[in-house]
Amino acid sequence: MPSTVVHVALAGLVGVALLGEEFTPRALGVVLVVTAAIDSDAFVGLVLPGAHRSLFHTLFFPLLLGLLVFADSRRGRVSYLRDRWGDHGVRVAWVAIAGLTFGGIFPDLFTNGVNAFYPLHDTFYRVNGHLLFSNQRGLVQTFVELAPETPRPTTKTLHYSTAVDPTPGREPENVERLFPVVMSGWQLMLVTIGGFVMSSRLWEFYRQ
Repeated sequence: MPSTVVHVALAGLVGVALLGEEFTPRALGVVLVVTAAIDSDAFVGLVLPGAHRSLFHTLFFPLLLGLLVFADSRRGRVSYLRDRWGDHGVRVAWVAIAGLTFGGIFPDLFTNGVNAFYPLHDTFYRVNGHLLFSNQRGLVQTFVELAPETPRPTTKTLHYSTAVDPTPGREPENVERLFPVVMSGWQLMLVTIGGFVMSSRLWEFYRQ
């Protein structure tokens, strides 16, 4: 399961790439904080079973935020974002939404799975598999299974273990709470690259 550190590293790459001339340490910080904040649904899971990987990991969440930013930015001078932060604020808002989508939701969607269409459709989806061409079988892909062999999990049948909520229901006194940082080689690689790119961009900014 990707940790918040991994999410932030990927969101940092997205932020550096998309902020362009609007890049500032504060703007990058907004992207990182917004991305990290979606994991707060783990705390909601303490009172609402199944909320983790559902409440803020649904694809409807960035869609809703995008609609709000679009509607606000179309209001011209009465736009809340433009009134407070100008066009810079609009750009940062869009990049933050991209960061939370590609850095916050996608790593979970493509590894352990998320409740992608919650609350309209309570089912966890995981995009994982392979795509290859075989000289005997032709084009082979296992990413999309129209008729899965086992029913897909829902908020009633699936619990993601976190340091906040390791097990369903009341925790035993000696329960182990794990705080993942990096859990595989590819995650360490991503954190290293993300850290390097963000550090380089910040160094360039402060040199100006």
